[in-house]
Amino acid sequence: MASDEKSRVCINEVLTDDELRAILSKLETDKDRDGFGLVCKRWLAVQSTERKKLCARAGPLMLQKMADRFVRLVELDLSQSASRSFFPGVTDSDLSVIAHGFRCLRILDLRGCKVKVMAFSHLGYGLNLSYLFGVTDAGMMAIGISLSSLQSLNVSDCRKLTDKGLGKIASGCGDLRSLHLSGCRLITDLSLQALSDNCKYLEELGLQGCNNITDSGLTILVDGCRRIKFLDVSKCSNVSDVGVSNVCNACSSSLRTLKMLGCRIGDPSIVSLAQSCKNLETLVISGCPNVSNDSIKSLVITCKDSLKNLRMDSCLNLSDASLIYILSHCRNLEALDIGCCEDVSDAAFEVLGNVGFESRLKVLKIYNCPKITVFGVGKLLDCCMSLKYLDVRSCPHITKKSCHLAGLQFPECCKVNFTGSLSDLDATLDVFI
Repeated sequence: MASDEKSRVCINEVLTDDELRAILSKLETDKDRDGFGLVCKRWLAVQSTERKKLCARAGPLMLQKMADRFVRLVELDLSQSASRSFFPGVTDSDLSVIAHGFRCLRILDLRGCKVKVMAFSHLGYGLNLSYLFGVTDAGMMAIGISLSSLQSLNVSDCRKLTDKGLGKIASGCGDLRSLHLSGCRLITDLSLQALSDNCKYLEELGLQGCNNITDSGLTILVDGCRRIKFLDVSKCSNVSDVGVSNVCNACSSSLRTLKMLGCRIGDPSIVSLAQSCKNLETLVISGCPNVSNDSIKSLVITCKDSLKNLRMDSCLNLSDASLIYILSHCRNLEALDIGCCEDVSDAAFEVLGNVGFESRLKVLKIYNCPKITVFGVGKLLDCCMSLKYLDVRSCPHITKKSCHLAGLQFPECCKVNFTGSLSDLDATLDVFI
């Protein structure tokens, strides 16, 4: 019995910290990694120092404790949404702790960190404390000064931010690759100037709803940032063909995704894309009525092999001619939205039977296209065996009953949306969000 006790060896006496880290690196799931930390305090300490990503809701005191524990954290998610929020939310005090505590941070997500009215339902009134809390330029300045290695920042809907705070981010975070500013309405061309001067490696820029951004700002941006892969200028009312064309010319080899929902653009922008951006994969031109069939054809000729996602709903000048060209040439297209294009008819799909190929299309939205019937859908199904989602809302000739009577057989994994309000966002397989 005594000899057995002497022969027993504690695992912690044998394994070094480096060997424990090697074991931890082999665990693939978060559940397994969390289980590793439950073995003992030493293993918990090893797990804490190796943790790379954290999703949290916490104030300054708890954030400081996290910083002390997770010393090698690379990604921090403090984003808020309707289903994930807390009062008072993220504040400048929190960002100060983050800036000084998480020195290895590369990715910081602050989406939706805006303060709403604090409601006291039991008293029957609300108290607006938004002027006291929320992310402001002071917090951004702290981040810019202390986190020089930051590569990705998302401050979408942080509506207090101005050029002052973003300028400090640009000057302090020269290695920035991704920046999302959607809904930051106080941002102007001055921020784009700062990015152009300091962030030469920028690849992703989201500017949706930044109405103070102009063509001049985009032109200045791409003077210095020529590696842009993703650009979203949707709902930027002061962006037109001039700015978009300059982006296309400057970032011709890198641009993969361009979103221009509701912008004042037309054929010149599409032609510029066709002439310069041969590797384009995703294009959003929803609500751009000045785009014609001819420019779409020129785009398809150039990008027929690369184009995967195309959203052009409410482009009222488009008809069967452009859709026929898209479907018959873009063999790698996976998602297409032509909702509210009222001139599109069955003829656009009828040609598919003559082309004789199997499409890779997975998502198709043809809502509110009154000229499309079950005949067109039948032709579509003959060549789209990979279809996973079909939106036919507000198509008067396409109903569950009419499809049944026509004997249509949808792919087993395909969801068909027959009903619902067009104002409701259906996020199912929505690659355009």
